Amino acid sequence: MKVPSSKFQVPEDQAVGWDDEPALNQDWMLNDSPVSQSVSIKPRDLEERTAQFGETIIRFTRKIPRGPGNDRLIGQLTGCGTSVGANYCEASECVSKKDFKCIISRCVKEAKETRFFLRMVATAEPKLTEEARSLYREAKELHLIFASMYRK
Repeated sequence: MKVPSSKFQVPEDQAVGWDDEPALNQDWMLNDSPVSQSVSIKPRDLEERTAQFGETIIRFTRKIPRGPGNDRLIGQLTGCGTSVGANYCEASECVSKKDFKCIISRCVKEAKETRFFLRMVATAEPKLTEEARSLYREAKELHLIFASMYRK
């Protein structure tokens, strides 16, 4: 029996598993496009862009050394950084303009919160400052996009 095509796109020569370190470092992508299609750095599709941002935040938080002070930052950054995209997905399915504005306002808040925690991580772990700065710029752009959507 042939299994329907999965949306997970992982190179066939790589082992896939939750416990495999190489598999965890893979750039997985969940979408409906063909496997051969490459993804640009900043896709026009905001849903894809926020998903890529969340994935990058997850990979970044894995680099932060664990410890009493950093564990809280890791949890907060992962939560707000990934919820930007989750809230946008929810907003795209809303039933009224009022509902849309309410959910988009959460996107604005989560993007701003992400910027805050990236700044805190850069302070706590100076060796990660450059990568945090790059993510901070993307969070700022997303914040401005969602703030503009909210005002319209």
